Amino acid sequence: MKDIELFNDSFQNWKTYGIPKAQLILSDPPYQLGNNAYASNPKWYNDGDNRKGESEYAKKQFFYNDNEFRPAEFMHFCSQMLMKEPKGTGKSPCMVLFCEFEQQFKYIELGKKYGLNKYINLVFRKDFSAQVLKANMKIVGNCEYGLVLYRDKLPKFNNDGRMIFNCFDWVRDNDTPKIHETQKPVPLLRRIIEIFTDKDDVVIDPCAGSGSSLLAAAQLGRRAYGFEVNRKFYSESKKLVLSRIQKTIFA
Repeated sequence: MKDIELFNDSFQNWKTYGIPKAQLILSDPPYQLGNNAYASNPKWYNDGDNRKGESEYAKKQFFYNDNEFRPAEFMHFCSQMLMKEPKGTGKSPCMVLFCEFEQQFKYIELGKKYGLNKYINLVFRKDFSAQVLKANMKIVGNCEYGLVLYRDKLPKFNNDGRMIFNCFDWVRDNDTPKIHETQKPVPLLRRIIEIFTDKDDVVIDPCAGSGSSLLAAAQLGRRAYGFEVNRKFYSESKKLVLSRIQKTIFA
């Protein structure tokens, strides 16, 4: 079994753990939506029906520690923990992050500040929309967004001779138990990891949440390290990752 470690701590304390530098940093940092987190979610209303009045979720945020997240400190960590660019081509590291549409521009600027000078926009296309409360609009959102950020040389890229578009289909994940509001599908994370890493490469997730990125990395034979400050998510994520890794080994 490859090295898989999840720490109940902030990524800011990374020096404590002596983890190796990463070929890929893959993360879904907090969107910091504040009180608008449930604004287009049926949970805002009792039984999802706006005729029944607002529920306990109305005007609340997803996670208590969202406001404590500092994007600049996150980007500084990522720049520190990515491997140095090798002299040759086709082996450089990168980071892939999920973000809200307008956050892309903030992260592009922060990336440049910390030496990640180049980027590729990503779109993740769903066959459904979370904006069910906006269904009377003519157009509702069905996409999530992200970025590939790298220094100067193009990152390692395993495309098997095929063109890869920057618009990915959001594969539904009906196999992995959901333990986090913004959990990403393991098949989608596996695809991203396959593209930008090889076996035995290191993947780091500074905001591990459900641990799905670590699980995806383990299933592909990568080494993976994650940080999660929320004790509840840490505990559930660790159980999920360990049980699924054992299932993979002994299947």
